[in-house]
Amino acid sequence: MRRLFAASHSTLTHVRRSLPLPGLRAAVRMGLVAASMGLSMGLCAAQAQVRLPRIFSDHMVVQRGMPVHLWGWATPAETVRASFRGQTVSTTASELGRWSLYLSPGAAGGPFELTVQGSASGETPLHCTDVLVGDVWLASGQSNMEFEMYKAATATTDLAAASLPRVRLLTVNKVAADYAQPDFSGTGWVASTPDSAHNFSAVAWYFAREISAREDVPVGIIDSTWGGTVAEAWTRLTALGQNAALAPVFAVRGQMTDDEATAQLEDKLHDRMRAEAKAAGQPEPQFPWHPQLNMWAPSMLWNGMIAPLTPFPIRGVIWYQGESNSALARAPIYARLFQTLITDWRAQWGEGDFPFLFVQIANFKSTPAEDWATIRQAQLDALTLRATGMAVTIDIGNPDNVHPTDKATVGHRLALAARHISYGEPVEDSGPLFRQATTEDHALRLWFTHAEGLHTEHGGLTGFELAGADGVFHPAVAAIDGATLLLQSAAVPVPVTARYGWSNSPECHLYNAAGLPASPFTTER
Repeated sequence: MRRLFAASHSTLTHVRRSLPLPGLRAAVRMGLVAASMGLSMGLCAAQAQVRLPRIFSDHMVVQRGMPVHLWGWATPAETVRASFRGQTVSTTASELGRWSLYLSPGAAGGPFELTVQGSASGETPLHCTDVLVGDVWLASGQSNMEFEMYKAATATTDLAAASLPRVRLLTVNKVAADYAQPDFSGTGWVASTPDSAHNFSAVAWYFAREISAREDVPVGIIDSTWGGTVAEAWTRLTALGQNAALAPVFAVRGQMTDDEATAQLEDKLHDRMRAEAKAAGQPEPQFPWHPQLNMWAPSMLWNGMIAPLTPFPIRGVIWYQGESNSALARAPIYARLFQTLITDWRAQWGEGDFPFLFVQIANFKSTPAEDWATIRQAQLDALTLRATGMAVTIDIGNPDNVHPTDKATVGHRLALAARHISYGEPVEDSGPLFRQATTEDHALRLWFTHAEGLHTEHGGLTGFELAGADGVFHPAVAAIDGATLLLQSAAVPVPVTARYGWSNSPECHLYNAAGLPASPFTTER
């Protein structure tokens, strides 16, 4: 480590003497810091002066129908030549040793070989073999997206059948960074097998399996997740700073750092209590979970785990997160925060409004210090953005466990959204979504989209409430009338607003003909 630091310091000193400050910053950003961290810049078969980022490796999938973007590092002014599917393109590395080129788009297929060759004397070409062309999806979020396949309810059966040669998996390691990284930490692409799928995201794997089978196309799925994280950690700092409505993000962050000393004292106390319990032969005491400060810091996970992926063309994103933003101080700004994240991710990829499909958080008892209903409404509000889809899971959670094990249904509902939004299939992809409320005699009539065949399953029409002008909600009696619901309450003779499933762990039983559950909602917005 000392030799590595000394070498890095020597390199930085040389660059500092030869470059103006902006050039130095760019050089550090474009690879020198990554080198000092011991990050390999490529995973194809040979080592050479020309380098590729980790996303290029054997068994990779590149996005069909879009230009194939290659980039990396080389000796300044060196010619770099790339060959793929019978096409060869060359470029020249910049004075900072960066190069970038594009090859023509193509249809799904493969396997192919990708070759990258530098012009320096004696350089060995880089070869990426078994490359497929298909659809690339990014899976991100917190623990319910990170939740590994082997823990899923149907893992015993599904892992045994996980050998899917046209489904390729890539895992991004957990890294929190102060600035956008030039490469991510992790290993290369692998084909789906019982072993490779074992620790992979269950939701992402089920999604990829269905899309590959239904669309008859190779699918590459990237798992970039970190359990227990907040949305602001996955959002670019500039995007957060440009929106004054998101200032509370930084206020809450400041409170966390102010409490750091207190947290350290708590850790020492907990260690002492564990030691005392062990000495007394008693069970080890359990303490509330505390996040690492850097994993909750604004933009830190964007920098380390998303930014390095943005030059790589993708079909879209699947996202499962929100539980960690349910604290009373965070929940009210989640609607603005989440839409900022979606909009900025799309802007950074530069592909237009690619599909962004997300999971609405499930039912969980939680505590009064958290507001899961507001998070669900914020997720529902995000459907106002183009090419978004939401998988409702209010009916498949576990009130006593924040990590429900039915991930197959979650993956399937996300796949329904992808099949409709991204692939244009005429398939119902959503349960009933609130559209409008109209006033009738001492009642409110609720209108929905995706409402064909409204019915109840597993119970009655529970979870509905009405409030008058005083804003006090009371339980309501609901009746299905075609594609609408009529709500009444003796305690609310002149109803003004209605809501459904408005608690951390509600009982919700409203479905449409496709068997998809209605989303919780409030008409107050």
